[in-house]
Amino acid sequence: MLLRVLHSFPFAFLAIAFAAAAGAEPLKVGSKRFTESYVLGEILTQSSRRAGEVAEHRPGLGNTAIVFEALRSGAIDAYPEYTGTIAKEILKADDARDLEAINRRLAPMGLAASVPFGFSNGYALGMLDARAKALGIETLSDLARHPDIALGLSHEFLRREDGWPGLRVAYGLKHKDPRGLDHGVAYEALAAGQVGVIDLYTTDAKIARLGLKVLADNRRFFPRYDAVVLHRADVPSRHPRAFAAWAGLQGKIDEATMIRLNGRAELDRVDFAAVAGEFLGAAPAAASRSLASAVFAPDFARLAWEHVVLVFASLVVAIAVGVPAGIAAARLSSIAQPLLALAGLLQTIPSLALLAILIPLTGIGAWPALIALFLYALLPIVRNTHAGLVGVPRGYPVAAQALGLTPRQVLARIELPLAMPTILAGVKTAAVVNVGTATIAAFVGAGGFGERITQGLAVNDNQLLLAGALPAAALAMAVHGLFEWSERRLVRGPASRR
Repeated sequence: MLLRVLHSFPFAFLAIAFAAAAGAEPLKVGSKRFTESYVLGEILTQSSRRAGEVAEHRPGLGNTAIVFEALRSGAIDAYPEYTGTIAKEILKADDARDLEAINRRLAPMGLAASVPFGFSNGYALGMLDARAKALGIETLSDLARHPDIALGLSHEFLRREDGWPGLRVAYGLKHKDPRGLDHGVAYEALAAGQVGVIDLYTTDAKIARLGLKVLADNRRFFPRYDAVVLHRADVPSRHPRAFAAWAGLQGKIDEATMIRLNGRAELDRVDFAAVAGEFLGAAPAAASRSLASAVFAPDFARLAWEHVVLVFASLVVAIAVGVPAGIAAARLSSIAQPLLALAGLLQTIPSLALLAILIPLTGIGAWPALIALFLYALLPIVRNTHAGLVGVPRGYPVAAQALGLTPRQVLARIELPLAMPTILAGVKTAAVVNVGTATIAAFVGAGGFGERITQGLAVNDNQLLLAGALPAAALAMAVHGLFEWSERRLVRGPASRR
């Protein structure tokens, strides 16, 4: 009975999951996973709404490669970017120095860059001012004379050509094995003495707060990083009111303003939407909040719904595929090990790598997250279905066949009921694991409680991290309890009545 019910669910859940997408196509604004990008993404989104457009923000979409692929595929329409990043990282063109040159290179891709906000946020390296003075370090050339200083660099900076690979060559830096750190926690690692130098964004609010020395780029390795809107070329025609509102932002955010806005998010712990609202004229938001208010913030119902849909939509499809696969593995011993090995192999693919592979095929949003969760849920379901059927004493099906039951009837009436506790245990494991794994959905704009976790990482806000982690843990416990109750009702209940 359970299997018949579960097999009827996948299409219903998927219909619910994507019903909201059937309306008019909104303007989709993306952002990367660091404070300034969140804030600028919110400013673009809110200014669009004030102009009368339907707009949504897909926040924290990871690094440049992911968010740019989302833009190129049409999964988002625009996101805040920097001219130096466009030239060096996206176009790989040293000669694209201004917007006119950049736009000539972007035009064949159907993209454009416009609306310079009015400030430049460049890369730099920094260290504690007291230590820099003690060692006589003022420039990056001075740093080259101290190869013993431990470097802590953000993961994206470690691989970008305008980051560590090019910088190391330009200055002859001999520092070995820089530690990869999330940008949001690098400042605390520096303050604690765990690393000696980190990469900075020059508009970071914590530079002044922690008293850091920004090392001079005396060989002018880093290009200018003027903040602009990178968008699809047809956005002005498809969303004219929003684009007109964006044009009004041109030159309105200088470096001091951006540092202040970043400080409101990073230092005062004001959420990104409220910071953007303040810039656009709303009343200043409260700078402090309790953990309870952070957990049950206005976005709680939306995030909970998104998380539940991701978990159960992927789970029921995994059941619909995994249980028949497990049955086939139990029936045909020749395919059992290859099938189980394949399911195990899928489990070993790192989640972010899998999402990066899926984005070019599916875009961002719910689809890549659902596919990833479906693949991760297969192993326990296939394995437990196979184990449960193989563990049925062979005398039972033999006796049933002797009484005239067909193989299909033996499976449905004898083997599956006897294997049901083991199958349910696999489904329960997949469901609970999916609740935790679903937090990765935030990296592709699919929402869920992971959205708070990624934002908390961006500003190193433990309270915001807990506001995402605690509801996810509570949901995992609730799912576990639901399956325990279902097992008692569907398996132990009939047995007790006999």
